[in-house]
Amino acid sequence: MSSNSVGCTAVVVGAGIAGLAAAISLSRTGWHVTVLERSPELGEIGAGFAMSRNAVAAFCGLGFDSDDVAALGCATRAAGTWASDGRPILTIRDDPATREAVALIGVHRRRLHQALLRRARQVGAQIVPDSPVTTVVPGEPGGPRAMVAGREADLVVGADGMRSAMRGDLFEAGAVYSGFSSWRAITARTPAETTLRQYWGPRAEFGSMPVSETETYWYGYVAMPERTSIADELGAAERRFTGWAAPVRRILAGTEPEAVLRHDVYHLPGGLPRYTAGRVVMIGDAAHGFLPTMGQGVATALEDGLCVGLLIGAPVAAGGSLAPALAGFDQARRPRCRALGRASVLSARFGAHLGGGVRQSVRNALMRLTPASAVDRGADAAMSWTPPDPAAPVR
Repeated sequence: MSSNSVGCTAVVVGAGIAGLAAAISLSRTGWHVTVLERSPELGEIGAGFAMSRNAVAAFCGLGFDSDDVAALGCATRAAGTWASDGRPILTIRDDPATREAVALIGVHRRRLHQALLRRARQVGAQIVPDSPVTTVVPGEPGGPRAMVAGREADLVVGADGMRSAMRGDLFEAGAVYSGFSSWRAITARTPAETTLRQYWGPRAEFGSMPVSETETYWYGYVAMPERTSIADELGAAERRFTGWAAPVRRILAGTEPEAVLRHDVYHLPGGLPRYTAGRVVMIGDAAHGFLPTMGQGVATALEDGLCVGLLIGAPVAAGGSLAPALAGFDQARRPRCRALGRASVLSARFGAHLGGGVRQSVRNALMRLTPASAVDRGADAAMSWTPPDPAAPVR
């Protein structure tokens, strides 16, 4: 494929955050992009998330500016972790250096998805709902084109999420149940809720943060058998967190029952062994589905999507070959995402997945000894990512 061809065509499978980010990034490099979404309606099911510095960098790399970032939600920061009874485990100091390291935007997922959907359409991507994809013929770089849903493509982007049909077809790899389920809701904000606060108890975690001037997002991540059916989700959450700190109980008491969602939490341990197959590149949860304990799922979806355009779309549109571009993407993204996946598992074992008894006391005592510099280094390891220079060699 060269810049003398009629045009580079891509099919993106999945119109979630990763897929729309990829569609925007490819379209901005001159590719003709079609996005196939299995759902009949375009939208995002979810509540909130903490948008870290790397997520902001990726979002701005897609052509958004500081005003667009501000419109997504509420500037906040990580304040630390407390025990279920409200005693501090690790509070994060509020000084200039640390404030920058743990700066966040509290965002309603729906607002981010709407912004990405608008931009994808503005840059010319064609979005086709009610278009499920279960199989793909991956083709070969420099050889036959890929085939998906009756469409030929120079590139196929697999962005169909944690339960990816494309991943199952190409790699025969499936997500596994974590043993945990997560309640989520948006509720009315009170003046006391200004930061991201997390509470740890035996095999459970509760977190909350503002996502607008009037809204607070909360989640309750708890051990639960897979596919548990609950008639009254809010009532079950209130019972599960009985006896927890007053702010937890107050937030639950102020939540409307219809606002509460719950989903079983799956992950893809280790991620895929490679992110490419033929002319296909896998991104987001379809490639590396993390546990949520590092809060990096949305961030890496945005990073992946942007890098599809920077590391594959741009060099190929400029006349380069597809094979080295795909290899460069895999080399750039897989080590980082594997490291974040391992960190999410370790964080879970030390945090929400830890059982009760003396283990809680020992863990809490150790964390109280953690120096602030270690918090800053940990935040930087995950959040200091910036978009790659397409012209720079991958290391």
